[in-house]
Amino acid sequence: MPRILSGIQPTGRFHWGNYFGAIRQYIDLQDKPETAFYFIADLHALTTVRTPAELRGYTLDAALDLLALGLDPNRASLFLQSDVPEVAQLCWLLLSGTPMGLLERCVSYKDKKARGLRADAGLFTYPVLMAADILIYDSDIVPVGEDQVQHIEVARDLAGSFNHEFGETFVLPKEKILDSSARVPGIDGQKMSKSYGNTLAVFEDPKALRKQIMRIVTDSRLPEQSKPPEGDHLFELYSLFGSDEQCQTLAATYRRGGFGYGDVKKSLADLAVEFFAAARQRREELVAHPERVREILGDGAATARKKAAEVLLRAQKACGIK
Repeated sequence: MPRILSGIQPTGRFHWGNYFGAIRQYIDLQDKPETAFYFIADLHALTTVRTPAELRGYTLDAALDLLALGLDPNRASLFLQSDVPEVAQLCWLLLSGTPMGLLERCVSYKDKKARGLRADAGLFTYPVLMAADILIYDSDIVPVGEDQVQHIEVARDLAGSFNHEFGETFVLPKEKILDSSARVPGIDGQKMSKSYGNTLAVFEDPKALRKQIMRIVTDSRLPEQSKPPEGDHLFELYSLFGSDEQCQTLAATYRRGGFGYGDVKKSLADLAVEFFAAARQRREELVAHPERVREILGDGAATARKKAAEVLLRAQKACGIK
């Protein structure tokens, strides 16, 4: 069966953009007949999170959040990237044959450098570690957003070069582009992102969440004025949670006018709190039983290491290490 692989960085609490843009779709893939490996990319997170306690906290939160949101350890393996040391070993084998020019052309490196992030070796070689993450499990399908497609191309390039030089060793992965139709704006109208500080956390306390939603930026039109729903970021947020009928009713209200944005924000808050209520309850139960979370991560790592050891040995033999 084809194997699906995806990883997510523990660099902060998951927000609505993380959920609707990726996590929800990862979870939906569990219903397919493929084998699914999902990992929390704590090694990757070291390029941005440099406080040990903070990284440990984010990593645990990521595990709790994913399980609470519906990732089923009976249908998918969930584990920490750092619990599979074979990944770092394979990374070196790949680094030994990676052209500098290939990494210099990677968009993520150029973008982060332009934003003033440290241009260290970890950031520069990030795509090679990601390639190792993908190749070491014989991954067939890697769900990614459009901005991550280049990383899959790098993995394919490195795998192809290794196969050409040392013989057929790696499966060439294919990307699965995640549905980006659900645009998730932040409270300021820009794309929801931790780097913009405009997020709404999935598991925020309901009272605090309602206060944050009431701070969503809107235009200065008078209540009686007609407002097109298209392109309105408050309406877009409402559409993430509302039913088709609810969204159609609100769209008609926008066009008719005679309402206040405060009413829409209150309705959005009600929908969002209800939408994540069951997941919030599951998370509370998991927090009360941390040994269960450790067991799930341990079992996932054991499954992942078994496959990783097989692929690493194959690569080592191919290039003469073993």
